Amino acid sequence: MNLKEYQWVKENREALLNFCGELKQEDFTRKLDGFGFQSVRETLLHMAECYIAWVGSFILLKTKKAITPKENVVNLSLDDIKSRFEQADLFVSELLDMKLDQLNKPIVRKIPWRDQNEEISITPIKLLVHAITHEYHHKGQIVSMARQMGYIPPNTDVLGTED
Repeated sequence: MNLKEYQWVKENREALLNFCGELKQEDFTRKLDGFGFQSVRETLLHMAECYIAWVGSFILLKTKKAITPKENVVNLSLDDIKSRFEQADLFVSELLDMKLDQLNKPIVRKIPWRDQNEEISITPIKLLVHAITHEYHHKGQIVSMARQMGYIPPNTDVLGTED
């Protein structure tokens, strides 16, 4: 993976974030049953923080505060979440500057934001692929949430991006 390929991910995300900016505030924060994170706001934050946690905290050791405390989520706006994605993109850019052998060399350490002492062993590239597939999984949930609330979401498929 390189920055050009990651740009496709960012283009899809921008389409989704722009669409989310058109939601009524009560719909942006509305709790819906059947989803792991029950609102669009919570799901978007979770998507961004996956990158921050795995890339920024676990791989790059740039932050120890990868996850927003639950009590603070209610105060977050879409702009706050966009800022989290911007931070995530900086971490990904730094990761993609690594040499191929570094990307494929397992990192063995504890997960910094968890209390357990168990160590995991995983490569940076696998964690990046995890974060991207995780984002697309939750993007699909947001699109489903929006449809349930009567919105018509945009196409957010990578096939709709510029080559």
